[in-house]
Amino acid sequence: MDFDGIDHLELYVGNLEEAAKPFCSGLGFRVTGRSGPELEQQGRRSLLIEQGRIRLVLTQALAAGDEAAAYVELHGDGVKDVALRTADAAATFHEAVRRGARPVCEPRVYEGPGGRLVRATVASPVGDVVHSFIQREAPETDFWPGRFQPVVAQEPEREMMVTLDHVALCLSPGTLQETVDAYARLLGLHESHEENVETKHGGMNSKVVQDASGRVCFPMMEPMPGKLPGQIDRFLENHRGPGAQHLAFLCEDILDSVRGLHERQVALLDSPPGYYEALPARVGALDEELESLRAGNVLVDREGEGYLLQVFTRSVHARRTIFFEFIQRKAARGFGTANVRALYQSVEQEMMRREREARRESLPHTST
Repeated sequence: MDFDGIDHLELYVGNLEEAAKPFCSGLGFRVTGRSGPELEQQGRRSLLIEQGRIRLVLTQALAAGDEAAAYVELHGDGVKDVALRTADAAATFHEAVRRGARPVCEPRVYEGPGGRLVRATVASPVGDVVHSFIQREAPETDFWPGRFQPVVAQEPEREMMVTLDHVALCLSPGTLQETVDAYARLLGLHESHEENVETKHGGMNSKVVQDASGRVCFPMMEPMPGKLPGQIDRFLENHRGPGAQHLAFLCEDILDSVRGLHERQVALLDSPPGYYEALPARVGALDEELESLRAGNVLVDREGEGYLLQVFTRSVHARRTIFFEFIQRKAARGFGTANVRALYQSVEQEMMRREREARRESLPHTST
């Protein structure tokens, strides 16, 4: 099981154009490819959007009986496929099946003028998520030979992200360890981090699995037993089961990325109260100014000789499930142990803010 990172993500969506707006107008992605019935994709339309080395496919069903329509009916828009790059897709598929993975699509070859692509798919250990294995023998500009038509896109004024750092998964209560074990058995990933967070309102248990290179990485979270329902419970309720909670994008200059997000009117999660007052004593000297971090709601955590910086967007998803993380690593490969608690508290604050607003909107209005 030797992977060369995450090749792309595919999201099933209810409305292709509406789903693309937060990515393109908000996060700066560009449409670089299209697919549909005219290109042998029966019953579906898809957009390929890119930024840096990140590729996302947004797919809308055109028929009620299509699998993508059933997914959206159950979960809303969400991540269906986390596709993994490999040198031999067929061998990887058969090895995963031998280890116990459920086959979804047998290896298939797609050929075009510039080369070919081999693709095979197995079910993941998490809900309805699948993992396709992608073997590329075609130019990078030919995303899916014979299936996607390239679209000429304007060069971006600013690229706010470089690559996909990780995909965070929410799990049902009591399934964290068995999911870690399943990824180790089926795909050869290993457990690299563990962090349990308990607050006044709730709590979660979390672990991280990744491959040897760290380019395939899944932080996973389950609700802590015996606590009040919290943000993980809300995700599971709104998503109707386990799945991808947020996508983390690696960037080279997080403060510049935050400026870009502000210019595009992307709302960020507020930091926990008192976070920046305690920051200097906790992390020591930084290259960035404290006030710039505070203004951008950027979280910081030190790891050995380095540190990492993180910021999180508010969810604009109709069910308030998926949101996004921007992360900059300065000689740090971890996940901000102290920031795990800060993230949990920030998402919890946002959840309670939305619930207060919903209660106010539900109150009867009186006139004087």
